[in-house]
Amino acid sequence: MPVEITWWGHATCTVEDSDVRVLTDPLFARRLAHLRRRRGGLPGADAWHADVALVSHLHADHLHVPSLARLAPGTRLLVPRGAPRAVPGLRRLTHLRMTEVAPGDVTRVGDIVVRAVPARHDGRRLPFGPQRAPALGFVVEGEARTYFAGDTGLFDAMAKEVGPVDVALLPVGGWGPCLGEGHLDAGRAAEALVRLAPRSAVPVHYGTYWPIGMDAVRPHEFHTPGQEFARLAALRAPEVAVHRLEHGASVRPGEAR
Repeated sequence: MPVEITWWGHATCTVEDSDVRVLTDPLFARRLAHLRRRRGGLPGADAWHADVALVSHLHADHLHVPSLARLAPGTRLLVPRGAPRAVPGLRRLTHLRMTEVAPGDVTRVGDIVVRAVPARHDGRRLPFGPQRAPALGFVVEGEARTYFAGDTGLFDAMAKEVGPVDVALLPVGGWGPCLGEGHLDAGRAAEALVRLAPRSAVPVHYGTYWPIGMDAVRPHEFHTPGQEFARLAALRAPEVAVHRLEHGASVRPGEAR
């Protein structure tokens, strides 16, 4: 069966490959601190089902303990090495089979392999304390090789560290009017396609959450990153098929030509 990608919003995706369901950075909340979900309904119970969940880094919009608590008993959970020390709430999730990983670590789940790769991003649990854990991306290797970037900026060794991939799930925006160092915007994500040369790409991490009271502040940064990524990708990496999904929609990249 070809790999299937479902985008639930923000950085949360389901990757189905070789009869294994992989869930990325689960976030199933209407509101998170000063952020409110502005587009796409809350995913239903089908989104919570996974064989393994991946957490890319410790920021609360990627490591959301209440969302992880919804996962079924026995679900595998891969988190950055040091995460339970930095986020004590993880220790309460005793129903999950948690493993701490660092770049280079490989985990087998059924007929797939999940490889942790580096990311260029702040790995701290902000705003609490100095505890650090590495920010990660993941490559899911089964019938296809699917790269979930988490949150990252461009880095010189990206192509070497990530390796050949068929599908790239790339962040193209954020949850506020400005993106700092260690992030991909639409232009930098298009440059990542040039470096990685996947067959297909799906833009994520945009158009879902936005700060309360900031509707009038650069609203294009909320609405347009996916469209802008597709436009720039067509110019810089025209051989890559870009699939811009609506919330809750799915694509089988190998079939969607």
